[in-house]
Amino acid sequence: MNSSLLANKITDLIFNKKGYDVKIIDLRKLTTITDYFVICTGDSDTQVKAIADEVDKQLRDEGIKSWHIEGYQGLNWVLIDFVDVVVHVFKKETREFYNLEKLWGDAPSVDVVDPILKKESEISKSEKNIRRRVTKRK
Repeated sequence: MNSSLLANKITDLIFNKKGYDVKIIDLRKLTTITDYFVICTGDSDTQVKAIADEVDKQLRDEGIKSWHIEGYQGLNWVLIDFVDVVVHVFKKETREFYNLEKLWGDAPSVDVVDPILKKESEISKSEKNIRRRVTKRK
């Protein structure tokens, strides 16, 4: 699996455990340390651990093993290194403090929206449009 596909697969796994504020940062033109950072936020120690466990376990089950994991002691910031993709699972305050998005601000990035929330938003917009059309006919 190439690094771009892996980064996108990881975002799906993050959403499985209700991670949010998911961002993919493309570092390929800035550094050789990795191709992508995938950054997300969890609300609690338990959620941060659940997200990190989900990413590690599901990819391991597919034969993709992490090279290094750190941060399980404090659960404020768990880093999972897949070499070409590095995953950062933060608690909100820790993410704001370290602000990796600003540190790597020269790199292109993409905000990834949970597909379920996106679908619900589209349904909600469609319902509003239908209501407007029905109201106009009356």
